[in-house]
Amino acid sequence: MLALFEEYDVAATWATVGFLFAKSRQELEEFSPPVKPSYENHALYPYDEPIGEDEADDPLHFAPSLIEAIRRSPRQELATHTFSHYFCLEPGQTREAFKADLDSALSIARKNDVQIRSIVFPRNQHNPDYDDLLINAGIVCYRTRQLAQTNSTTEVAGGTKPKPGLRPAAKLLARETRLKRKLRAVAGVLDYYVDLSGSHTVSWDSIRQDNGLCNVRGSFPIAPYSPRSKRFEALRIRRIVECIKRAAVSKEIFHIWWHPHNFGINVDQNIDFLRGVLEAFSRYRDSHGMRSMSMTDVAAAVRENYE
Repeated sequence: MLALFEEYDVAATWATVGFLFAKSRQELEEFSPPVKPSYENHALYPYDEPIGEDEADDPLHFAPSLIEAIRRSPRQELATHTFSHYFCLEPGQTREAFKADLDSALSIARKNDVQIRSIVFPRNQHNPDYDDLLINAGIVCYRTRQLAQTNSTTEVAGGTKPKPGLRPAAKLLARETRLKRKLRAVAGVLDYYVDLSGSHTVSWDSIRQDNGLCNVRGSFPIAPYSPRSKRFEALRIRRIVECIKRAAVSKEIFHIWWHPHNFGINVDQNIDFLRGVLEAFSRYRDSHGMRSMSMTDVAAAVRENYE
């Protein structure tokens, strides 16, 4: 991916869990926050996981070599994904625990000569009550999902699982809610291939909040290649290219995102797809002056208009 971004002169923001900066278990413990979340759902608590000694022993919890490769690559930004993959809207977490987690994430990044300016929240759980903590820490921007998915994100965060003993009418409502979620999920998958919800472009004037933070909304995820849907790959690339075109013509933002580990299988097919996306961007850069920007680049451009 880094080689491809350099080939096409493309900027990218890498949301990085603070754990991954550590070079050893001892260093990880040194930077771990003194206050930790007490999630009601203990399965979300990461500190009880078995962890190895270092990257060679446990590359799933330590990745300083990958972080260094990103840091040394042109136009790549390292953002935080919190220190411990912290969930800001889960029952049991607190403001004090989030502040401690954020401080740890920024501290271990600074030790590795990385200044964090942007954040991507796990599960996109943005808590507006914590915005002042972000601002005080020097964070200038964050990412949430596109507007079309905001309600479903809130439902997942709040929980909609029916409790035992509900009256028949309530049970029926719960079943309808589950059906709606399933239908929405199916529609979301189909939207990768055909236009069901528009281009998801983001207008520049919608990014800056009143408190100065910038919400650089995600527009469209790149789903991993699946052999089962191989015959529809032409539709999938055409869908994204059309969105890029609309953003170029309307002079808006099209914020593509994905989880890098999703490219871990069918690597050649996933990289080929990404190359097709970047080739489309390159064409519209030449024809319409489209630019590639990191999240912090976008925030800087927006803030410049207010100063």
